[in-house]
Amino acid sequence: MVAAECSEHAAVTTVPREKIPADKQGLDIGPETRALYAKVIEQAGTVVWNGPMGVFEVKPFAAGTLAVAKALAAATAKGAVTIIGGGDSALAIEEAGLADKVSHVSTGGGASLEFLEGKVLPGVAALSDAD
Repeated sequence: MVAAECSEHAAVTTVPREKIPADKQGLDIGPETRALYAKVIEQAGTVVWNGPMGVFEVKPFAAGTLAVAKALAAATAKGAVTIIGGGDSALAIEEAGLADKVSHVSTGGGASLEFLEGKVLPGVAALSDAD
């Protein structure tokens, strides 16, 4: 990727994923995908979010991540349990100003997913062995 393509002044073009030119990259989700994700999140009882939708650190490519953050906050307000896991996701929800509008925020992305899978985490096992 050329640095200029992922800058604050980048020109953004929205195309279906199968139409992304070979010399370009998909750096965010588009409006149709944002709406689809928001609809699914709205209907969910529990959501685990691990990973931003694009290069959210660069303003032109942050719209998808912000849309998901807003959908999670709205779902939480309606009673859903929303868990944000991973450093980038935690940063994104913080930057959106919505960290206090979701159920739980953790910087442990991979570890959070492994815990949900039922895997034994070494730190948790060590605490259990301390008895």
